Amino acid sequence: MAAHTENSLREYFEWFHRNPELSFEEYQTTEKIKEILEAAGVEILPLPLRTGLVAVIRGKRTGKTVALRGDIDALPIGEESGVPYSSEREGRMHACGHDFHTTAALGAAIALHKRREELEGTVKVVFQPGEESSRGALLITESGVLKDVSVMFGIHGVVNVPVGTVAVSAGPVTAAVDRFQIVLQGKGSHGAEPQKGSDSIVAAAQLVTALQTVVSRNLSPLSPAVVSVTRIQGGNTWNVLPASVELEGTVRTLAQEDRKRIAQRMQDLTQNLCSAFDVAADFQWIEGPPSAQNDFGWSKLAGQVALRQGLSAIPSQLYMGGEDFAYYQALLPSVYIQIGIGDSAPLHHPAFRVDPGVLEPTAKYLVALAESALLRIKNSKITE
Repeated sequence: MAAHTENSLREYFEWFHRNPELSFEEYQTTEKIKEILEAAGVEILPLPLRTGLVAVIRGKRTGKTVALRGDIDALPIGEESGVPYSSEREGRMHACGHDFHTTAALGAAIALHKRREELEGTVKVVFQPGEESSRGALLITESGVLKDVSVMFGIHGVVNVPVGTVAVSAGPVTAAVDRFQIVLQGKGSHGAEPQKGSDSIVAAAQLVTALQTVVSRNLSPLSPAVVSVTRIQGGNTWNVLPASVELEGTVRTLAQEDRKRIAQRMQDLTQNLCSAFDVAADFQWIEGPPSAQNDFGWSKLAGQVALRQGLSAIPSQLYMGGEDFAYYQALLPSVYIQIGIGDSAPLHHPAFRVDPGVLEPTAKYLVALAESALLRIKNSKITE
């Protein structure tokens, strides 16, 4: 890419970073993306999306369709990164690198549009809203815009990995993300007369401990999984035993069978333990996105393209966090690719920062990846 293009990417990136918007509130972000694409002559598809959009680059040669994804939303975190283009919106920042993803996808869309005469098919570039809500990808799939897509690629920055490094592997990359809510209903009493009630706090304390055995005693030691109780709430004064206690938390798994096993085991433990303490229990399981699982053949191609671009290629970092890109993977062959963004505080941290030097090589990589995928489909080296 030319120097002026690299400067433009830096300008776009700094604008997105200064103007972060939360999930499904990305109105100005969407308008900015639209403005940049239209100025470059890139076609935008008419879709029933309130925020986010999908651009399309139609190659002059007949062929299949591949897709690229960049997510666009920010987080409700006050910025402490110290960069000169810090967030101008109090309590909001791009603490997960979606401003980088958006900028790289924009650079790729514009470059592909300029090279459309050479494309062996069509490329759709998805600027997805609401990734942090874990629901944005569902809006894209429900729109029907991916029905003709043969393979999809998504990127995400990873910290403390050098710029110029691509991490990609077949198989699991992120975990399934589920949430649980438990309400224990006992009988309140004076703290001096516990025998007159049913103590929901004692039951809750026992339950928190018991839930920690679900992974250690019900799954194989070789199966990564996490059960975390993250909120416990009950009572409002020092000398009264409350009637009810609420617990909430999250479960992370890689294997679908482990996901089902944990949900059932947690429900059984809750009901049986609480019954022993004469406390009623309401157990709710709120399912989130599944584990992101990369396609084998297309992951291999993604690594090969990185090397051809002069980048380093290493195995993906397995992460027990979630990613709604997994919803795309449930529909079509897809690859979730990690991109090194240099030294930084962790994701979702106020001091998180992206090295702007990653913008231009990532945009070039996405262009090469889309072109290589279309060519590979044409040559039928990967069965769709």
